[in-house]
Amino acid sequence: MTSWITNAWYVAGWDAEIDSAPLARTICGVPMLFYRKLDRTVVAMRDACPHRMLPLSLGMREGDSIRCKYHGLKLGADGVAEEMPLKSDAVNRRICVETYAVCERHRFVWVWIGDRDKADPALIPDLWPCSTAGWTFDGGYYPIACDYRLMIDNLMDLTHETHVHSGSIGQPELMEAPLETRVEGDRVYVSRWMPGVDAPPFWRGALKLGGAVDRWQICEFLPPSVVMIDVGVAPVEAGATLERHDQGVRGIVVDCMTPESETSMHYFWGMARSFDIADTGFTARFKRAQGGVFAEDAEILEAQQRAILANPDLKLNAYNIDQGGVRARQVIARLMRQQTMEPAQ
Repeated sequence: MTSWITNAWYVAGWDAEIDSAPLARTICGVPMLFYRKLDRTVVAMRDACPHRMLPLSLGMREGDSIRCKYHGLKLGADGVAEEMPLKSDAVNRRICVETYAVCERHRFVWVWIGDRDKADPALIPDLWPCSTAGWTFDGGYYPIACDYRLMIDNLMDLTHETHVHSGSIGQPELMEAPLETRVEGDRVYVSRWMPGVDAPPFWRGALKLGGAVDRWQICEFLPPSVVMIDVGVAPVEAGATLERHDQGVRGIVVDCMTPESETSMHYFWGMARSFDIADTGFTARFKRAQGGVFAEDAEILEAQQRAILANPDLKLNAYNIDQGGVRARQVIARLMRQQTMEPAQ
């Protein structure tokens, strides 16, 4: 049994990653290839030629079609054979490769895993700050050798910032501020309010002011595997609250975790922000800095995954700071159980 939800949309790549050349990427255990047709719409298909199973991502694009590099079988964008290896042979249109529903939204290309008849774009997680006027959004990608749920645990417990990210966004007050965890339907929230603290280096630079600030963190888990984190600081005199906090500098960290295998994942990260949105230089510098922060997470999580595999007789323990990750895992497990109970179509 897999550890991820089927019948769900997962990020396959950034919009800029997928172009005319085939891109190979394993999604939820399935080798896939992605490319853009001449009209720029995206094709997703199984990355295995139906003839001798050579990865089609090694093949050649011909118009909107792809030709296998081994014996030359040509397949259309719909996955159906268009030309046989021997051109004198009649085309057998029963020869085909599986294709998948895709959708572009919020700067990402999403692919549907599961029953294609259930692929409703309305089910794509609502990454609203990535597509809202007055906000700008950019980010990057890391392949990480860990169970995708470990990253969800990490993002739903930001206490680790004090130690893992001490040089950028961490500060001792993270260990002192109380946490509030709540579940609303399939969403999990973890909130932390830090009044009257010194801003850490990044936020001090973003605010362009000295003095004490009010700082907030609101983590939101959206199934199947997205975490958005509302973060920022405001001068104490601005009167920000946990419920209303647009008085200072505010950003939404966007994290999309796509399982590759049971012990590896695709990590798509970025931040949407509502301040200095026209400053493209700041966007580039911040993306570089944010990438460094998430590289620190990757190092920790890959070491954690190696330790889990090396200690099969031990199990993860959960303390009070872990409630967000625990609740998110419970939502994932519940949705997986519900899908196994659904009648076959």
